Amino acid sequence: MIKELTELEYGQEGVIHSIGENIKPKLCGMGIRDGKVIRMDTKQPIQGPVVVTVDKSTTSLGFGLAKKIFIEVKKQ
Repeated sequence: MIKELTELEYGQEGVIHSIGENIKPKLCGMGIRDGKVIRMDTKQPIQGPVVVTVDKSTTSLGFGLAKKIFIEVKKQ
């Protein structure tokens, strides 16, 4: 099942399926690219930032960026 990054639950992991073309260069510099495993650590209410972990790096992303990242998650 493919979801926007913003739709993941706390602690849920998935593989990055695709990223909006216009933000790929910026995110690649942060280690966020297609095929990487990503975990949702926290998200703030009312379209606030999300905190994610890729490999061993934790970073915060704005809601607008996070909505352009699509994740393949396993059905639970």
